[in-house]
Amino acid sequence: MTLETLEIHQTQDDRDGPLPSDSSAHSVLAQARAAAAEQGLAYAGSVTPPQAWQLARSGAAFLVDVRSVEEYRFVGHVPGSLHVPWATGTSLNRNPRFVKELEAKVKDKDAIVLLLCRSGNRSALAAEAAHKAGFTNVFNVAEGFEGDLNERLHRGTVNGWRRHDLPWEQD
Repeated sequence: MTLETLEIHQTQDDRDGPLPSDSSAHSVLAQARAAAAEQGLAYAGSVTPPQAWQLARSGAAFLVDVRSVEEYRFVGHVPGSLHVPWATGTSLNRNPRFVKELEAKVKDKDAIVLLLCRSGNRSALAAEAAHKAGFTNVFNVAEGFEGDLNERLHRGTVNGWRRHDLPWEQD
């Protein structure tokens, strides 16, 4: 869906709270765009994991996981998310087909696209590449799936998708 045709499907899941209204979804994305402009980002902006979940589950946005196949399968992933690796293998070599694979899965370059990685760093790079390729509403999911490192260099305790107790599954 695009910003102009944003329609929120009102199917309620009590565990996840109410779905966003058109105006609240527009507000979240407008705030993300304003912050991105202030920061000089080369893409539309960043949203938090709870905001990303609300937008994705309402049907307002595509949620695309850009982690490696190994991370997606064995660490876990968001149910219903698309998977387009930004980097591949244990050495995380840049996927030269990233943009082509994203274009194949998200055909409308004006659609709202939310990119998710482990901590929000690779997805920011992927958002820049997608924006350069013509995606007009591409957003980074700040904090990522596992979040930032804590003082003991462990993930999952400070922030991130799983720390927010949002839906995820493992293969």
